[in-house]
Amino acid sequence: MTEASDFAATGVRLDRPVDDDLDHILGPAHAPITLVEYGSYACPHCRAANERITEVRNQLGERLRYVFRHRPLIGSDIARPAAELAESAASHAQFWDAHVTLMTRSPALTEEDLQAVADTLGLTRMDADRAHAVAERARQRVARDIDSAQASGVRYTPTFFINGRRYDGPWDESSFTDAMLGSLGHRVRTAALSFASWAPSAGILLLLASILAMVLTNSRMGAAFEAFWHTGFGFAFGETGFRMSLLHWVNDALLTIFFLVVGLEIKREFTVGHLASRRAAALPIAAAIGGMAAPALIYLALIPAGPWSLGWGVPMATDTAFAVALVAMLGARVPVELRIFLTAAAIVDDIGAILVVAVFYSGDLHVGYLAAAAALTGVLALLNRAGIYRVLPYMLTGVALWACVHAGGLHATLAGVILAAFIPTRPPPDFTTLAMQAEAILTTEARHRGEQFRRGPSAPALEALDAIHDRLESPADRMLRNAAPRSSYLVLPIFALANAGVPISTDVFSQHGMLVFAIVAGLSVGKPLGFILASALAVRIGLAHKPDAYSWRQLAGAGTLAGIGFTMSLFIAGQAFPLAGDFAVAKIAVFAASVLSSVLGVAMLWRTQARKTAQAA
Repeated sequence: MTEASDFAATGVRLDRPVDDDLDHILGPAHAPITLVEYGSYACPHCRAANERITEVRNQLGERLRYVFRHRPLIGSDIARPAAELAESAASHAQFWDAHVTLMTRSPALTEEDLQAVADTLGLTRMDADRAHAVAERARQRVARDIDSAQASGVRYTPTFFINGRRYDGPWDESSFTDAMLGSLGHRVRTAALSFASWAPSAGILLLLASILAMVLTNSRMGAAFEAFWHTGFGFAFGETGFRMSLLHWVNDALLTIFFLVVGLEIKREFTVGHLASRRAAALPIAAAIGGMAAPALIYLALIPAGPWSLGWGVPMATDTAFAVALVAMLGARVPVELRIFLTAAAIVDDIGAILVVAVFYSGDLHVGYLAAAAALTGVLALLNRAGIYRVLPYMLTGVALWACVHAGGLHATLAGVILAAFIPTRPPPDFTTLAMQAEAILTTEARHRGEQFRRGPSAPALEALDAIHDRLESPADRMLRNAAPRSSYLVLPIFALANAGVPISTDVFSQHGMLVFAIVAGLSVGKPLGFILASALAVRIGLAHKPDAYSWRQLAGAGTLAGIGFTMSLFIAGQAFPLAGDFAVAKIAVFAASVLSSVLGVAMLWRTQARKTAQAA
């Protein structure tokens, strides 16, 4: 497919509704299926897809309304003149005649094709004034389509939209028809992708799982729900075996996937992301450090030495999913630079939470198992150094590492972070060379189309294409792409379901008032206070620079949103408070602080942007 290099949008919805006056349409207005194509006459893939459009129109008949919009191929000297030539047609009928001619007259679009269409449209016989007016109108229509393509998230040509939603599936007749007819499988897939592409979706799902856990815990099924998570499950090998409760499998094993994703995101940010350069990383790093230190100090100042003193790590953590979800829901009210700042600070916060868990919330250490874990870490380093890019050896070593870390007394989820550190990245691929190789393979295989005893590409060709595809993406990027959705939409909701349930009763607050106050104050007050003070200090001493795109008040709003602790706060609370009553109170405090931080953070960012808008007016 042909890339559109000036792509800036990321949407999946059609930007501009189909308009009878502005668009070129084939098919009745009442047709239940509307297919919009953004294409270019100079794009070979559009010319090939033109045959598929013909087949689909023949099959669906009056049920299909087809619309063509221009997205001239970038880098082609003939693409935009061809689009403007077609738009010079005096009527829709003439446009479609010109469209078909430009798509089919020759294997590749030439100047002779443009001259032939110009003669057919009578453009060469027009006087200068009329020709200029026609050309100006054509330029405006093409420019309007280009703007619409960018706003609709068009990255390559052709790009299709079916009933207003971008279609990213294959173009073979069966898949294309299933998508347009809305088969059950396609509807389910589309709904899932639509939800996943919505930025706040992960936070919403986490919230729903937490509410469900609270409802079930406080219902008649509360005892059974609690007993379910304490059901033992394990494996037996002769006289030896390994057994944990379902709650521990969630918190010690399943959550390792979450830590693996966090580790991969940290690695990406420090290599090619927003923390790759010292200047870009200084401000969010300073803010995150302040946002961890201030809540811990506030907690320790309020809680005397005793069984609760180990809970200082609870208000340190930020729940990235919830914080980023709220920022996304605020939309244009939050500058892009502030979103980047908050995301980077949350990544640094994750690093701090991981270190806190490793150092302060692990059990009794067993040197033998830890030595084995160190040896397995060495194996991972050797695999990385040897340039082993297959994921399987790393995963098998990672499973063994998890077992050794768990048996060694450290929290087993740290194995996910260690594994992430050694999942290999690769130098950037040579797209031009790989594209030429893939095109050569496909061209060769296409020559055999229609031969007897040939039903598709040969096995060697498929293997070569697999190798090319494998080279386009590093193992670290591939694992992050595959693991991140599972972490957001499976692991974290299950974790919330297993850990968020707490009985709502005034009895749990008896003699726990100071614990609740310390956690709430740490998250709701300590986070924004630490963010502001540490950031101001870093800017003052010249270590960091604050972008002009957001104000200090908006930075404070982002720091307030960072007070949403939830996932990591609940996780650390489970390690810090072994008594069920203390843990229950800590969970309620984390919920209260997260809700308070959400409301205050959104209000601060909303009012600040409203004030800036009023001043600009």
